[in-house]
Amino acid sequence: MQLRLVVQYDGTAFEGWQLQPRGPTIQGELERALAVVLREAVRVRGAGRTDAGVHAAGQVAAVRVARLPADLDRLRTSVNALLPETIVVTEIEPVADAFDPRRDARRRCYAYRIWRAPAPSPFWRRYAWHLWGPLDVDAMQAGAAAVVGEHDFRALRARDAEPVRSTVRHVYESRFETRGALLVYRIEANAFLKHMVRTLMGTFVEIGRGQRSAASVPALLATGDRREAGATAPAHGLVLESVRYDEPSSA
Repeated sequence: MQLRLVVQYDGTAFEGWQLQPRGPTIQGELERALAVVLREAVRVRGAGRTDAGVHAAGQVAAVRVARLPADLDRLRTSVNALLPETIVVTEIEPVADAFDPRRDARRRCYAYRIWRAPAPSPFWRRYAWHLWGPLDVDAMQAGAAAVVGEHDFRALRARDAEPVRSTVRHVYESRFETRGALLVYRIEANAFLKHMVRTLMGTFVEIGRGQRSAASVPALLATGDRREAGATAPAHGLVLESVRYDEPSSA
């Protein structure tokens, strides 16, 4: 039997989603709390391995259990009581045994926030990259539009990324929107490479500062060379907003 969880977290104090020997992780905290409530050792699998410092508003996870709890609302309440206040399980439901939160995901949606004001914000300091200075948002928008569609994003992944079968990804949405002092970048794709969104953001900021042109993005993708892309933007501006599936997988 399996349970499907939707999880929100502030990733500031964690070493990312995946279990790490050097510090606390989201996966580790969830497994610890669930093991206490369910009275059995469990392994939690997530839809995406967010990096250290990255947040989530809609991470999806699954956990196999020996027995299906009779009261899932009570289970959620009990688990949340044992979790740090920066991690919250918002939904728990039965799911088909075959459900795989990572492989079954069809689209993942991320947002990256930049705080554009002379002074940093005490409210956004942990969730937005503070940048002050001229930014040509129209040029950044043009650069963002250039990655929509199917492309090889080898040039936008981390240098220490693990080998993958393919670095080709399909981007369905890539755009900027302004909300007062916040500049929000939204991207939706079938999957992402390690640091892909943060490297895109670093590249778009260089476009906004006039250090490269929006028209250079296709050529950058064609190089496949990480050295040709912009710097990796700080992790704290990034949030996994949602994970989409073809249809709800029910037990």
